[in-house]
Amino acid sequence: MELLRFYQNLLQDIRATQLSEEEGGNTEQIFTQIAVDLLVSAGETENVRLAYDKKGVGTKNQHQINAYSISDNYETLDLFITILKGTDEPARTTSAETETAQKRILNFFRKAVYKDYVNEIEESSDIFQLANELASSQELRENLIRVNAIILTDGIFSNELPKSDSISGFSVYTRIVDLNYLYNITEKSHIPIELDFKADGFEIPCIESPSENDNYKSYLAIIPGTALANIYERFGSRLLEQNVRSFLQFTGKINKGIRNTILKEPQMFLAFNNGIAATANHIELERDSKGKGLIISKVNDLQIVNGGQTTASIYHTFKKDKADVSNIFVQVKLSVVKNSENFGEIVSRIAEYANTQNKISIADLSSNRPYHIHFEKLSRAIVTPHSEKNPTQTKWFYERARGQYKNARLKEGFTRSRQKAFDLKHPRSQMFTKEQLAKYINSYQEVYEGKKLVIAPHFVIKNVKNYNQFILYNTNIKIEHDNIYYEDTIAKSILYKACEKLYGIKPNAIGDLRFITVPYSITYFGYKTNYKLDLYKIWKNQDISDNLRNFLYNLMVKMDVFLKANSPESLIEMWARKEACWELVKQQDFDLDYHSIKDDFINEKIVSNRKQMSEDEVIENEKIQKIEVIKSVPSIIWRKIENWGRETDNMSLNLQNIANSISKRLKSNSQLPDREIANGLIIIDRVLEIAPEILAEVDNLSEDIVPVKEKQSEITLELIQKIVNWDKKNRYLRSFEYVFMNDLAEGKKTLTERNKIIALLNLNKAKKGGFKE
Repeated sequence: MELLRFYQNLLQDIRATQLSEEEGGNTEQIFTQIAVDLLVSAGETENVRLAYDKKGVGTKNQHQINAYSISDNYETLDLFITILKGTDEPARTTSAETETAQKRILNFFRKAVYKDYVNEIEESSDIFQLANELASSQELRENLIRVNAIILTDGIFSNELPKSDSISGFSVYTRIVDLNYLYNITEKSHIPIELDFKADGFEIPCIESPSENDNYKSYLAIIPGTALANIYERFGSRLLEQNVRSFLQFTGKINKGIRNTILKEPQMFLAFNNGIAATANHIELERDSKGKGLIISKVNDLQIVNGGQTTASIYHTFKKDKADVSNIFVQVKLSVVKNSENFGEIVSRIAEYANTQNKISIADLSSNRPYHIHFEKLSRAIVTPHSEKNPTQTKWFYERARGQYKNARLKEGFTRSRQKAFDLKHPRSQMFTKEQLAKYINSYQEVYEGKKLVIAPHFVIKNVKNYNQFILYNTNIKIEHDNIYYEDTIAKSILYKACEKLYGIKPNAIGDLRFITVPYSITYFGYKTNYKLDLYKIWKNQDISDNLRNFLYNLMVKMDVFLKANSPESLIEMWARKEACWELVKQQDFDLDYHSIKDDFINEKIVSNRKQMSEDEVIENEKIQKIEVIKSVPSIIWRKIENWGRETDNMSLNLQNIANSISKRLKSNSQLPDREIANGLIIIDRVLEIAPEILAEVDNLSEDIVPVKEKQSEITLELIQKIVNWDKKNRYLRSFEYVFMNDLAEGKKTLTERNKIIALLNLNKAKKGGFKE
């Protein structure tokens, strides 16, 4: 029943999409788009572009393709072909249908990679760019490891999978994504990788750990280099534990040390290499061929949490250097997670601790914890309230990962006017990092775990230790849409920043212990007042009151004197790091006037009217901000970006395709899918880095752009030739712009509608440089 309901919803989505498109849309391609979007969401492919091509049906050389994707590092090529049943109820997809589909998609790859096909198709064809890339890209040929022939079908396929193949030295793996598979990835988010070592001819000896617990079971195994190379060739970065993939950068780059060991001292590899840490949710064990030791015959949902570079380097040395890896063996610590309910969390924690030996801080690894992700979403969604001191609503920018603020400022501020708008909305003074967040929160509390003090100011002054304590004791809470938690946290940051400012900087400072006195004073204040400070009042005013300001200044003066006078060690910092110091401070009465700040405490007689946001509101607000950035670049500029990427090779084919798709969606005012929003921001980053003047043209475009259809009639080959002749003397256009116009003038490029739009942009630019028609 669930599968039937899923299928009916799928049919409704196809029909709704058809109705929304001007020309009705092609049903087969609409289904293809829906299917690949689900695969993208599950992390099984990326940057997919629809590109339909079908020739020679019924002949020996028949081929068909519906979509394709090339990974950014050129390691993986996904080719999609669709079998659409289109029945009212789910139907069976037969082996004969899948065999025909496999023959067609492999024929396309064979034709393209042997350079035959690119000369037969028009440059304006959807498939031209891919065919040209396969025929002529040296980078792709050098880096391509796996070709996935993916058969998409709205039917149910239950027979044996077609066999994989090899074409021109490239391994081609055929997969079938049927209705059941699509349904499963909507429910489970991903389909586990299943490995059958025994069927592949590998023996993986292992030792079982004697320890028993409810969470996992450990095994120590020895895996041959040939087995690792085989796994990497088939699955690539899909093997790596998702939460730390971005930090470990599983890009297939060769480690020189590993390569040298394989080539020169293969017998020493096991001794020299640290091995691999991996997780799985199930394994099957058997006796080895001699009937003595244990071997791992099958593994379900294998994820490498440490050792991705080892795996990639073995493969690339084997492939590029033709090295013999049959004598290479790698140790594997395999943790089989028993607890299915907490599988993701346990795997993530294993990954975190397995990588503490790398040059990756625990702060980096922890940034993908749900707490940080949700806090970031809140910071992107929530604006500050209006107040007398702050008539302009702003946002506090939480930098979950290093460089986010800088990148956001570049993305949103690619023109002077937009940069000014970004700075007003996200003041630099309101940007804070994970480590600062930990400091603001931990300063305002004292936390015990049993009788053990785990959060206190003597931890706060030790940045790394404080962050570790924060991760252990303050992030295991659900804050998905808790705007009240967020607002109170920002109030704590305002309090901390106010104290730092009050303490001052030499020579006009209370002393030279600011990094100690400030957290000690804040924690002391909270402890003595039982945390009754009205944080909501601080949030609303985006500031502390004058009375509280005076109170805190006096407290810090007395705290500074006390710390200096009572330190048993010459270096006060060492004394302040000890729990004994905090315990002594807690016992003090600094003769402070708490009555003077009575209006700063919570009035329990007044019922709070604070409302909590829904999770949907938080997500939607964050998405709106990203869409605003994409839409701030007009459709006509997105077309120019696509052309620039193609002419200069500064953008991969995938990103060129994304720019093309965004341009079309903006022009038709249609909805931007999440994958295009994310990739659109990546494209803007690339352009800002290499050719920011393209985006600068946004400011030069008239707000009332004349419709493209009216302007296209102005572009003729004669006019283009005039621009080329003019630019030969004046050299006003950039080199890639001149080359493009010259190619049009000489007939190397055809004057398609798209090329007319790009030529129009170049015409307008030339006019600014003095060109006259």
